[in-house]
Amino acid sequence: MPSTKQKNLVIVESPSKAKTIEKYLGRNYHVVASLGHVRDLPKSQMGVDIEHDYEPKYISIRGKGPVIKDLKKEAKKAKRVYLAADPDREGEAIAWHVSHLLGLEDDGKNRVVFNEITKDTVKQAFKSPRSIDMNLVDAQQARRVLDRLVGYSISPILWAKVKKGLSAGRVQSIALKLVIERENDIKKFIPEEYWTIESVFKHNKDKFKANFYGLNGKKAELKDNAQVQEVLGKIDKKKDFNIDKVTKKERKRMPAAPFTTSSLQQEANKRLNFKTRKTMMIAQQLYEGINLGRKEGTVGLITYMRTDSKRISKVAEAEASKFIHEEFGEPFAIVKERKDKNQEGAQDAHEAIRPSSVFRTPASLKEILSRDQFRLYSLIWSRFVASQMTPAVFDTMTVDLSQNGVMFRANGSKIKFEGYRKVYQSTSDTSKKDNILPELNEGDDAQLQTNDPAQHFTQPPARFTEASLVKALEENGVGRPSTYAPTIDTIQRRYYVKLNGKSFEPTELGEIVDNLIQDYFPDIVNIDFTAHLEDELDEIEEGKEDWVKVVDHYYKPFAKELESAEDTIEKVQIKDEPAGMDCDICGAPMVIKMGRYGKFYACSRFPDCRNTKPIVKEIGVVCPKCKKGQVIERKSKKNRIFFGCSRYPDCDFVSWDKPINRDCPKDGHYLVEKKVKGGRQVICPNGDYEEDIQK
Repeated sequence: MPSTKQKNLVIVESPSKAKTIEKYLGRNYHVVASLGHVRDLPKSQMGVDIEHDYEPKYISIRGKGPVIKDLKKEAKKAKRVYLAADPDREGEAIAWHVSHLLGLEDDGKNRVVFNEITKDTVKQAFKSPRSIDMNLVDAQQARRVLDRLVGYSISPILWAKVKKGLSAGRVQSIALKLVIERENDIKKFIPEEYWTIESVFKHNKDKFKANFYGLNGKKAELKDNAQVQEVLGKIDKKKDFNIDKVTKKERKRMPAAPFTTSSLQQEANKRLNFKTRKTMMIAQQLYEGINLGRKEGTVGLITYMRTDSKRISKVAEAEASKFIHEEFGEPFAIVKERKDKNQEGAQDAHEAIRPSSVFRTPASLKEILSRDQFRLYSLIWSRFVASQMTPAVFDTMTVDLSQNGVMFRANGSKIKFEGYRKVYQSTSDTSKKDNILPELNEGDDAQLQTNDPAQHFTQPPARFTEASLVKALEENGVGRPSTYAPTIDTIQRRYYVKLNGKSFEPTELGEIVDNLIQDYFPDIVNIDFTAHLEDELDEIEEGKEDWVKVVDHYYKPFAKELESAEDTIEKVQIKDEPAGMDCDICGAPMVIKMGRYGKFYACSRFPDCRNTKPIVKEIGVVCPKCKKGQVIERKSKKNRIFFGCSRYPDCDFVSWDKPINRDCPKDGHYLVEKKVKGGRQVICPNGDYEEDIQK
C-alpha cells in the first residue's frame, strides 16, 4: 500500500468502493478496504457466554490476518481515521469491529455514512462525521447472537438424529415452512368444475365478444354442462338481444412506487429471471461504482440497495421533474408530491432504490455496462422515472345485454393517455391489451352470432417462486431486506427445497427437518413470534429496548424446548430404496440413497464397495447422433436442465432443448421442443422448420 503520511485514512468494505471514494476525496485521503467483516463469532464453538448476559466472544476472522495487519499499519501513519462502511446495521457493526481492532475512541466522531456514492454526496458526508451508533450495533449483535444460539443448538441435534451437514435457523425455518405448507395445500386441493360461455354478437356491421353473466339481473355461476344447456335453452336464436345498460368511465392507473429491496428482487426475478442473490450482487456493483470514462470517472449509479423505504429525497424529486419536463413534456410530470405508504414495520432508514442521477439514462450507459448490469439499471431507472410521472388514463366501457332473462356482459377498454406507461410497464400492464368495443347505446339491439361454452377446473395455489417467496416473507414480517437472498440460498444449498423450473418444491429431507422443528421447536417456526422479534430488533435500533433483554426473552423458552428435544427426539432413519439393478462392480443390489444434492444410486455393500451413479431421467428418445444411447435429462452446474446422450463421453450429443421422437420433414434432422413467447414450438435446430404445439 502507498504511504499515507499526514493523510486521512478511510476504511470501507470493498476495493471497488475504495477506488471510487478515493477519487472523489482527493490526495489528502487514502481509502482502503476491510473486505467485509474483520471479526465474528468463532466457527468451532458457540461463542456466546449465556451465563454472562449473552456476551459474544468475537475473534478475528481466519484468513483476515494480513488485512487487519495492513489496516493497523495504515491507521498508525494516518492523520485521522474514518469508518465508511455501508449505511445499515451490518455496516455499523463492521465499523464498530474495525474501530475496536484499531483501538479508536468509542465516542470519536469517525463514522461517515452516505446513501449514494457520488462526488457531492460523499464530500458532504465527510463534513459531518458522527460517533458509532451503538443502538444499530446492538440490534445487529442481537440478531447475530440469536441466530448463533438457534443454529448452533439445533444443528447438532439434526446431525445426530437425521444426517450430517444439516442446519436450522430462524428465518430459513420459516421459509421452509411456507414452501411445505404451500405444497400441502396443493396436495389437498380438490378441483371444482365450472363453465363459461363466450359469445360473439353483431351490432350493425360490428362484431364484439361478451361473456355469460347471469340470470334475471343477478350474477350466476355455471357449475356443470347441464346448467350450461339450461341457459342455452332459454336463448331464442331468432330474437335479438337488447342492450340494457352501457357504462362509460375514465379510469386512472397510478404508477408503482420506486423499488425497495423486496420489490426489486421480485421484479428482477419475474422480468429478468435473476435469482435474488444475483440481483443483489449486480445492484451492489451499480451502487459501489462503475467507471464511466474520463469525463466522469467512477460513479455510483444507484442509491443503497438494502432498504424497505419507498421515500425519495426532495433533490431526486426535483431532478426527475426537470428530466420529465424536458424529455416528455409537462402533461407527463406529476404536479403534487406523491406519498407512498411503507410496508408495516419498515425501518425507513434509507431512500428507495433509485438512480443517483436520472440524467444518466440507460441508453447513455449501454456501451459501458455489462448486459446484466444494463438490464438491472434499466429496470431501476425506468421504475423510478415512472413513479414521478402522471397516471395512465383509460376509457372503459361495460355493456350488459339480455334476452329472456339471460344476461351477457362485454368489457372494453382503450388507453387514452399513456402517462407513466411511456417509460415503464409492470408485469400486469404488459399482459393487458386494448379491447375496443363498437359504439353501442342503451336500447340498441345486437344479434347473437355464436356461442362457445367451455369447461374449466379451479387451479390449486401456485408453488412459490423466488419472487413470491420473498413477497411472502416480507408480508409476514419475517426477515429484513438483507436477509431474503441468503435465506433462499441456504434452503437450496441444504437441499431442503429444489427448483422445478422456477418453482420451489420441498424435498423429503426438507419435510423431515420441518416436521422435527415443528414438533420440538414450535416457536422457531411460529411466524407471529419471529415477526415480533423483528419488531423488537427495530426497537433496539431506536434505543427503546435493551438487546440483552430481547435475547433473554427469546432464548429462555427455546432453552426449555432444547432440553426436552435432546432427550425425546428419536433418530430418523432415511431408508434406502431398492434401485432394481445390481452393482456393475461387485454384483450386489444397488440402492437409492439421499445425499447432500439429492438422491443417487449406491452399492448396498458400502463402504466395502463405493460404486455410485447419478440418477438420470430418460425421456424416451434414442440419441439422434449415435443412434445407440438414450437421451437423458441432466443438470448443469447452474442447475439448468439440458439433454445429453447416456453414452457420454463416448457420444457427445447435447441440447438445451428437448429432442422429440420425430424427424424434420424437410431435411430429416432431429426435432426439438422449444419454449417461445406465448407457448411452445417444435423446431428443427437447422432453422428451416417450425410448428406450434397445440394447447
